[in-house]
Amino acid sequence: MLRRLIILALLLAALAALTWAFWPRPIAVETAVIEARDISVTVEEEGKSRIREVFAVSAPIAGQVLRIDLHPGDEVVKNETVVVSLRPAAPGLLDARLKRVAEAAAASARASVGLAQAEVKQAEAQLTFIRTELARAESLSLRGTISERALDKARLDVATAAAALDSAKASLTVRERELQRAEAALIENEASEGPCCTEIKAPATGRVLRVLTESEQVVQAGTPLVEIGDPADIEIMVEVLSRDAVEIKPGAQAVIDNWGGPPLSAKVRRVEPSAVTKVSALGIEEQRVAVILDLADQQGLDALGDGFRVVARITVWEGKNLVAAPVAALFRKGGDWAVYKVADGRAVLSIVELGRRNAAFSEVTAGLASGDVVILHPSDQMADGVAVTPQAAD
Repeated sequence: MLRRLIILALLLAALAALTWAFWPRPIAVETAVIEARDISVTVEEEGKSRIREVFAVSAPIAGQVLRIDLHPGDEVVKNETVVVSLRPAAPGLLDARLKRVAEAAAASARASVGLAQAEVKQAEAQLTFIRTELARAESLSLRGTISERALDKARLDVATAAAALDSAKASLTVRERELQRAEAALIENEASEGPCCTEIKAPATGRVLRVLTESEQVVQAGTPLVEIGDPADIEIMVEVLSRDAVEIKPGAQAVIDNWGGPPLSAKVRRVEPSAVTKVSALGIEEQRVAVILDLADQQGLDALGDGFRVVARITVWEGKNLVAAPVAALFRKGGDWAVYKVADGRAVLSIVELGRRNAAFSEVTAGLASGDVVILHPSDQMADGVAVTPQAAD
């Protein structure tokens, strides 16, 4: 009998131990209290700073630009500081064929000059002879030996010969200029004559941003040489997704951060009306819209330069004194949003309706009230009615 009692006691103890071991225990959970708070929805994107008005100094004509002594950061004054000095470029070298052609043209021009000189001499001799004939005709006319018509004919011959001489001299001048042109075509790699140089002055007051062509070299007309801008005239350009751009309005407030200095206040000045296609790092095509912001803070602008990387957070919506739930408490239940509330030590599944939200909190329009306690990061062990041990979130 005693042996049976001992065995029974052992069986009951084992049964009690198994029951205690497998008895469900409350799940420790992190919780948060629902309370009214302000919510702001922002669009955050990387952007870059840029000087609003950049002046590019280009070569007005083809020529040889002298070495530019200015460096990025140097101050320039409008219409005073000489930015670039440009002089005519030396003529290029001739290949064998072009040189032979130019030499033949020069020889032909010299022959033409000789011919024109001979024609001038002939015209001068003819004029001298006809003037002698005129003098003889005038002497005979005084004695009444020749008629008036013969005298007039002699005078006409003198005028014609004088005109022929003028024509021959003009032709000689033309031939001499042609010779000069032909000889100029033979000039190779010779420094140009005349004053040096054409000076290009700064088109605006500010600082040199970039020197695009520093060394002395031959450039073509329109070649960019120097960029000038005012570092104090800074704006921010951010390219946002087109679906976010539709919510951004001119005048929206923004914060510029992660540029190496303190956060700067800014305001949206313009949302450009057209989008461009950009390919993301994952190879996905995206439609991006440029948003231009003006800086409101002057602090730190001396350090913020042109082309610096920044992060812009643009406010697109703000709500005051709203019932807000942590995003960490929300999860999907079918097609609805849901949370687990804590009531009498147990989890209670609650369907909620949401409004606007940001990365941390979401507006709750139905399903929760201020003072409710919700479970954060519910695990797969969580279910409606499960006992829980609340712990406040850190």
